[in-house]
Amino acid sequence: MPRATFWPMRNAMILTVLAGALASQAIAQFPGRASAAQESRGSGGSDSTAAVNKRKIPCKTPENASLCYWTHGRLAVYNGNPTWRIWKIGTHRVLGVYSGPSRYPPRSDTDSENPEFPASLNAAFDADYNRRVAAKDPDTAFPDQVFGDFEICPLEPERKGEMQPVCIESAGHFVFQAYFPLY
Repeated sequence: MPRATFWPMRNAMILTVLAGALASQAIAQFPGRASAAQESRGSGGSDSTAAVNKRKIPCKTPENASLCYWTHGRLAVYNGNPTWRIWKIGTHRVLGVYSGPSRYPPRSDTDSENPEFPASLNAAFDADYNRRVAAKDPDTAFPDQVFGDFEICPLEPERKGEMQPVCIESAGHFVFQAYFPLY
């Protein structure tokens, strides 16, 4: 009798997990959505504030704007190239993060190791770093991994079994998790 009740419960649990994974990927794409930096400035932001939050290397360009989309994922530092990668939660996809179309393919190690992030993401990393220093965290060399919503723009078409190069146009809803190196 216990075997007869186990299988339906197991199948129900698997379906629930799969439905949750699919729902986490179904973040609506809003073409007119403002970035987190624009939202924090409000509609009446000054020109000097706009200049500070403007990217040096554009990610979303007229050529790739139609390909950009929002996804929920985990941004973390990895060993290898590129250093920064996004795991799209609910999938087996890993995206390699670069600064933008003008810096891809990378011309130097800096282009692939230190990509330009949106202002909102840089501010979140700075705040997390300051929190860790104040707490006397002994390992501040590696940034914590961050879960969040990322507007990404593909730099190449997606290919099965390969890491897709992308840049991050904007990001929000951050949750930091401690980094535990496996060495």
